[in-house]
Amino acid sequence: MRYMSRPHLIGSAALALVVGATSACGTSGPGEESGGGSEGGLEVWALEDATVNPIVQQGIEQFNESSDVSAELTTYVNDAYKQKLQVAMGSPNAPDVFFNWGGGNLAQYVNSDQVVNLSPYMEDDPELRESFLPSVLDVAEIDGEYYGVPMLGVQPIVLFYNKQVFEDAGIEPPETYADLLDAIDTFKEQDIIPVSLAGAQGWTELMWLEYLTDRLGGKGVFDAIAAGEEGSWQDPALLEALSMCRDLAERGAFGSNFSSIDYDNGSASSLLASGKAAMMLMGTWELGTQTDRNPEFVESGNFAYTDFPTMEDGEGEPNAIVGNPSNYFSINSDTENEEAAVDFLTNTVTSDQYVEGLIEAGQVPAVEGIEDQFSSSDTPEFSEFTYNLVSDAPSFTQSWDQAVDPATAEAMLTNLQQVFLGDTTPEEFGEAMEQQR
Repeated sequence: MRYMSRPHLIGSAALALVVGATSACGTSGPGEESGGGSEGGLEVWALEDATVNPIVQQGIEQFNESSDVSAELTTYVNDAYKQKLQVAMGSPNAPDVFFNWGGGNLAQYVNSDQVVNLSPYMEDDPELRESFLPSVLDVAEIDGEYYGVPMLGVQPIVLFYNKQVFEDAGIEPPETYADLLDAIDTFKEQDIIPVSLAGAQGWTELMWLEYLTDRLGGKGVFDAIAAGEEGSWQDPALLEALSMCRDLAERGAFGSNFSSIDYDNGSASSLLASGKAAMMLMGTWELGTQTDRNPEFVESGNFAYTDFPTMEDGEGEPNAIVGNPSNYFSINSDTENEEAAVDFLTNTVTSDQYVEGLIEAGQVPAVEGIEDQFSSSDTPEFSEFTYNLVSDAPSFTQSWDQAVDPATAEAMLTNLQQVFLGDTTPEEFGEAMEQQR
């Protein structure tokens, strides 16, 4: 499971192993009627999670030991949380500090003047901004101002591959898009599915569109979409990326029945683990999925990973990444304890104790200067790879289905599936999404 996206989940046994934020399971915590004005304290809202909550609670206890204002954690299950927060914000029952997904999810509250602008505090205390990886912190930047700080791990989308399958084929993992096309042709000749794709769910196909669009046109293409600019869904780079997605499907990159393959039941991951497929584009939570469902594959050393191929003629940055940057803590603008809330953010999520707790839980914190701390992780090499990938990225574009409103996300995923199936043209996709605006 993962916090960052609505429709897709992985097995619960992966909770302690997934690299990045894990998804919420459980029931609502206490304090249903408490919130921003509760007894002069700080009410902190987050998702219910057996792995993460103890780390947050420990940070709260550490904060309470040195603060005159006492903080209290209240947690909610994933599906109930968004509605609960929307109803509470602006009311006496709102939290002082609240968990959010950054990007468009955070922007809705910023646009309603319900979130404290942290930029002035960062100007007074530059170390606060410099504590976080820039590409991740920037997802909480709305109209040039910062409204949140990362509080959980990073989850970029990377290209996983079966090392043994590549060695048997005598080829190296693709570094460029041309290399990728050559590899696809090679594996097709050997009756191996080049890329495992869980096409029964549109979010897995979206990863291809996100990366191809970014490589072709740069992050500004989706920035325009997220900003609601007219005609942005018909940007030439986006239309070309859609054409490339369709061409990949017609080329046989994903096999002949990708539209019936599911991620939640583990079938897509099993294709990679069994060697029936050579590659798979997925978020870093795939390590948890494979460890949970195919542990022998991980233990064999054949579970390998690399970044998405570069595109020689593209205008985008070659080391830009997409995926789930993090989850964020933001401050309610109606809080009576703004200074204390800022102190909580400053002194909790970057503390040694908090960072060590996240690493021990298998996460990769979005905190600067922790390269040497991953030796305590169960997967130090993968954690270091993930951390360096994010550290070196000039931008980290949030998963599109999280950055736009739910109705737009649903229409986007439905239309994208039709593009992959060849039932909708890129131009028709663009027209449909412009009408959805």
